[in-house]
Amino acid sequence: MAFCNSCGASLADGTKFCSKCGSAVAAAPAPAPVMSAPAPGPAPVATPSKGGSSALKIVLIIVAVIVVIGILGLASIGFIGYRIAKSTHVRDENGNVKVDTPFGKVETSSDPAQVAKDLGIDVYPGAEIQKGGAATATFGTIHTVTATFTSSDSLDKVCAFYKERFVNPMVSNTDSTHCNFMSNDHQSTITVNAQSEGDTVKVQISNVSKTK
Repeated sequence: MAFCNSCGASLADGTKFCSKCGSAVAAAPAPAPVMSAPAPGPAPVATPSKGGSSALKIVLIIVAVIVVIGILGLASIGFIGYRIAKSTHVRDENGNVKVDTPFGKVETSSDPAQVAKDLGIDVYPGAEIQKGGAATATFGTIHTVTATFTSSDSLDKVCAFYKERFVNPMVSNTDSTHCNFMSNDHQSTITVNAQSEGDTVKVQISNVSKTK
């Protein structure tokens, strides 16, 4: 039901003029249309990050490179070892062992006269060379001779013998249990070390020189 805006009289729906005071009746506003909510769309799907996958690929590539380098290194070492073994020859001549390698040769000797000659210094009189106690080695321009002897004489006699042969030694040291001497010139370095071992004296001599 509508009402007059001027006198408040009751009016029938659709009346344009008030039957009581004759005033025009304003038309009632049309109801606002009811808007329906839009239907919900599908939820967005999260895109997986590619950072972790890329980092894993880089790590795998690095590991693969390291493995390949290791395999190549082992193969190279094996090849070099094979060539060295193939080029190394061992001979036994009258109890003396001779070894020839691509880098040089090694030889053992049990001949006191030959050992004394190679050492470049006198062997103590009566001293016996130990079995397998003398060896020579040549690598490039370096020639090394080592020998080990035993003597039944006292340590004092052995030390006195070698002290006379080292006029101006670089090293000279003597006590109650051992003595050692060293000389050096432009050609070679000779070292003598003697020490008591029970009832005997053990003498070790070495000579390091440059080959011509």
